[in-house]
Amino acid sequence: MSLEIVKDILIKYWPMFLRGAGITLFLAVVGTTVGFIIGLAIGVIRTIPLPEIGPKRVFLKIVNGILAAYIEFFRGTPMMVQAMFFFYGVAGVFGVQLNKLFAGTFIISINTGAYMAEIVRGGIVSVDPGQYEAAEALGMNHYQTMINVMLPQVIRNILPATGNEFVVNIKDSSVLNVISVTELFFQTRSVSGSTFRFAEAYFITCMIYFVMTFTVTKILRSIEGKMDGPKNYNIIGNQMQVERPEDLVRKQDDHWHGN
Repeated sequence: MSLEIVKDILIKYWPMFLRGAGITLFLAVVGTTVGFIIGLAIGVIRTIPLPEIGPKRVFLKIVNGILAAYIEFFRGTPMMVQAMFFFYGVAGVFGVQLNKLFAGTFIISINTGAYMAEIVRGGIVSVDPGQYEAAEALGMNHYQTMINVMLPQVIRNILPATGNEFVVNIKDSSVLNVISVTELFFQTRSVSGSTFRFAEAYFITCMIYFVMTFTVTKILRSIEGKMDGPKNYNIIGNQMQVERPEDLVRKQDDHWHGN
């Protein structure tokens, strides 16, 4: 592999790499966002308490069964196969030619939704049950409890897992080249086919993927830190005062010097 050739490929084909990276980020952002919303909705529905008897119990049983089948199907089959089945299957059965970018975004969204549904359900179950009982004692129904009490805690708890799904979607969007979505991997195939310099072309792509995933990871960790808030608090009367680290160090120095 020659770095000089890498430089030449970048100079000549950078618009293709840039276009592919843009579509990859678009697929990851939209797919993760929509999947997160789907996961939240399914997580809330699947945690609705079942009545002991009555038509509501039967209805919830059926809904939970359908949602469980959806989750197991999309978690148990490869995204590449799902994309092929959805894109070519719909075209064959209904005679409709889908937009490739729409089909790719749809597949990533519903695939992510299946994973996020289990992540959200686990986050809800991990919250202290006493909080749910306290909300019921205050007269809140299930949805009020979820929105006002549970979900704010759940979203914070599942943020690392959500960020991981985002990073996975950036990388896994490459499988959509099978339905000719012009994301980064598809563009790299075109460049390598034109130049016959496969090592150099895919080295550039590796670096682009790394920069995207590394940047997203750092941003998400920064957001997590902001949500955690300061680590040092000092309670004064009925007010809570945040102490800066330099103030704590100064107090320790004063203590050791007898001030």
